[in-house]
Amino acid sequence: MIERDGLIAMMAKHLPPSGATLRLLDVGAAAGDALAALRPDLDVQTAAPDPMGWQVDEASVDAIAIFEQLLSSALLAACLRALRPGGRLIIIDRTAEANEAQVERLAGAGYTRILVEALSDDLADGALLRGEKAHTTADTLARVRVAAQHDDLLTDLNRYPGRYLHLLIHQMPNKPVWALRPDEALEWRAVAVTLDDRIVLLAFSSLAKAVAFMQPAVLAGHIRDINKVGKFSAETARAWTLPMLLNPDHGLLADRAQTLVPVDPSTAEQPDE
Repeated sequence: MIERDGLIAMMAKHLPPSGATLRLLDVGAAAGDALAALRPDLDVQTAAPDPMGWQVDEASVDAIAIFEQLLSSALLAACLRALRPGGRLIIIDRTAEANEAQVERLAGAGYTRILVEALSDDLADGALLRGEKAHTTADTLARVRVAAQHDDLLTDLNRYPGRYLHLLIHQMPNKPVWALRPDEALEWRAVAVTLDDRIVLLAFSSLAKAVAFMQPAVLAGHIRDINKVGKFSAETARAWTLPMLLNPDHGLLADRAQTLVPVDPSTAEQPDE
């Protein structure tokens, strides 16, 4: 049987993209502390397994974790109300079997993009269940903005509370690390602009925020050759010699040409999902 730490790590891999802080509702207070040890950017709120007394605003959380709690129709419905569009419910149930009935249960409760997988080769060890609250629009850019909107006021690096910063990267060669030949090395160049005669890196508080900037800029022809978003610890980023501009508006590039500056890929963190 998989140990508890392994199950928590499995849940952490299913946390969705979010802003600088991922708002997590921990039902039953069984997983939040352990998840926060793996992801210090979590803002954890706890709730009782019985949703009758919940005081959780509608569409207010990015993810909900349920670790070994009794699932009820009322609980699944309350979780769906609490999640933002695109928010994710993640369940570990060691009494459940990974079968079609679990998929139908989540679908019947209103969840989409459902994933059900066994915790091990022995189905008696339980299942991980995952479902999402449906987006209200088919517009991909609008969906990204939902995840990024809580970072709209994060523009002052001196007061930035997040642990990570993201850069728009042109990677050469454009292939995954595992596909590199022994004689090949990755080269990263990050998007920057010239402001007041200084080269300034464009930095973002989250993957969602970086994508929300990049998509309209690409469509408008203001940005080119970007094939990756690099994630760096804020501590690493603050040691760079170049200044940074946090969460700029994509219109910034309308009258300024982008510049690509070298960045060491070995200093980056593991990418988000």
